[in-house]
Amino acid sequence: MLTLMLMRHGKSDWNAGAATDHARPLNGRGRLFAETMGTVLREMKIVPDLVVCSTAMRARSTAEIARISGGWPSRLILDDDLYGAGVGDTLLVAARHGGNASRLMLVGHQPTWSMTVRHLTGDHVDIRTATVAIIELPIDGWLDIGKTKGTLVDVLEPRDFIKQSGSQDHSREAEPESTDKGQDDR
Repeated sequence: MLTLMLMRHGKSDWNAGAATDHARPLNGRGRLFAETMGTVLREMKIVPDLVVCSTAMRARSTAEIARISGGWPSRLILDDDLYGAGVGDTLLVAARHGGNASRLMLVGHQPTWSMTVRHLTGDHVDIRTATVAIIELPIDGWLDIGKTKGTLVDVLEPRDFIKQSGSQDHSREAEPESTDKGQDDR
């Protein structure tokens, strides 16, 4: 049994004046949510063995902040194939890099993450910014990813771990949903 963790990048800053979509950075909430998820995963004892990340600045920053704040010993690999990837590309990246990792995290973008969850499990999930979807796969190696259905075991949203005041609360009491969806669809 292998575990795939799909983490969407944190909320990006559309007003940062980035020259390209690829260069768009995280905003303050994006950094806070990435930090929160790094700590949450450590406290839940589900730290990934390996993190493979899109080369987009917002995804890379999310992965780096989560690793540092969570104290993860995980190696980080940047893979440009995750930027603009479809489901097939995502599965190829997992197969290429997964190696002997029993828990692999991919950090990237919507709508690909929701589509990948659906492809692997049949479940419909909206992966919001800095959310982590955890999928258990009944396979022995990453080269077999996509050959059999997995099980969506959890969807961890940072909003569930942050109190209204902005301080971290890892008890998973959800705050009211924000109506600010922003333009961040990738």
